[in-house]
Amino acid sequence: MTPGRWLTILGIGEDGLDGLSPTARRLLADAELVVGGERHLALAGLAGGGASGTPETFRWPTPLTDALPALLSRRGRPVVVLATGDPFFYGVGTTLAGRIPADEMLCIPGPSAFSLAASRLGWSQQETTRLSLHGRAFERVLPHLQPRARILALSWDGTTPGRLAATLTARGMGRSRLTVLEAMGGPRERIRSALAEAFDLGDVDPLNTVAVEVVAGPDARTLPLTPGLPDDAFEHDGQITKRELRAVTLSALAPRRGERLWDIGAGSGSIGIEWMLADPANRTIAIEPRPDRAARVARNAAALGVPDLVIVPGEAPAALADLPDPDAVFIGGGAGDPGVVDAGWARLASGGRLVVNAVTLETQAQVTDWCRRFGGELVSIAIAKAVPVGSFLGWKPAMPVVQWRAIKP
Repeated sequence: MTPGRWLTILGIGEDGLDGLSPTARRLLADAELVVGGERHLALAGLAGGGASGTPETFRWPTPLTDALPALLSRRGRPVVVLATGDPFFYGVGTTLAGRIPADEMLCIPGPSAFSLAASRLGWSQQETTRLSLHGRAFERVLPHLQPRARILALSWDGTTPGRLAATLTARGMGRSRLTVLEAMGGPRERIRSALAEAFDLGDVDPLNTVAVEVVAGPDARTLPLTPGLPDDAFEHDGQITKRELRAVTLSALAPRRGERLWDIGAGSGSIGIEWMLADPANRTIAIEPRPDRAARVARNAAALGVPDLVIVPGEAPAALADLPDPDAVFIGGGAGDPGVVDAGWARLASGGRLVVNAVTLETQAQVTDWCRRFGGELVSIAIAKAVPVGSFLGWKPAMPVVQWRAIKP
């Protein structure tokens, strides 16, 4: 054991001890305690536990974090944690690193499921989308269903490949090919393929990874990579920032990777949803006082592939008090209350953005005052669409909107 590094995290595969390096096997043999799931301990030949000459074993509880006190009580003594493949790629390593300093740990990773699958298929990992559907909402895959995309997904269980096939078919991508790779790296390895629209693979091992080669038909339902989804992509009751204005608003909010948005008066949730679609690491807290609209936001978020959007029922500014600070604030509803703007502005850090869309003359007067007080700029946005006028076409203007945009110094 390296001095100071009392905790070793070993990535173990379906080939068990045979796949471990001599160093990894020595660290395992020298451990006083070995922690892992039932499958991991069996792969290491420790399923029985407590046998003479073998280390003490400890099986992960549910939730896994309940094991941390027992681990920390062994600090300074040799402990090994067994994990699947690469512990720092959708694995237990990140959880442990949140409580144990990196200089107290030694990680010896094995091949990840992604690397094994890519090697079996001859795919370039850097050109492949890799995500986990294990312990995460299935809908997270939806934004990645793009024409010609290659996707590697860790499955929740044996039902995931069939669910993916049904989803692809329902979205006009039935000609996509799914390859199911089961128990890779060991004697039970099996690789099978089928088109989504003809998926008939049964008896899928719970330990599987799905490879998808997306083929989108002419009418496929794909999510564009630019802001401004069609209005009918959202369920709404008329309370929605319309497509063209939404695209301008997202541009003003300027989402950056990993940032958090407060969407105050969320309505249908369209702004917050598209903020999250800008990058998988982005987060939105939607504040909405009406229960029916809050439920609608949740349905829209799931349908459009961002099920992790957080909904806070209640009226701003009171509902904002206990929320984590935002990087950007959009006020679509409640802009008439000066306390909402004051609260949002106060919680922004330097460089944070605040955007308010004002439709009524009264609110437009207010944003003019706020612009004088806080700075920023006012932009008038007028949109018209061509509609039939008898046998001709004419322009039908929407109500003009004054947008106040401000960046906190």
